Amino acid sequence: MSVQYRVVVAKKDERVDGPDDADIVVTVPIADASAEGFDPTVAYMRGVLKASGHSGKVLDVLESGAAADAIGRLVAEA
Repeated sequence: MSVQYRVVVAKKDERVDGPDDADIVVTVPIADASAEGFDPTVAYMRGVLKASGHSGKVLDVLESGAAADAIGRLVAEA
């Protein structure tokens, strides 16, 4: 199972980590991802973080902490 993470900086400006043919694609706006106390699972449940793919596998990725790590790295890119 492969995952692609996308942090949206602006329209047509995204920071991407992962393969283009990923099984799961996770997308979140940078304003939300860079907020203090950002939790990808909570953001997903609130509809702020969008994900495509098998919902059970999406929840596994969010729970494992892999999403938080990858999104954090993308937010930190200058």
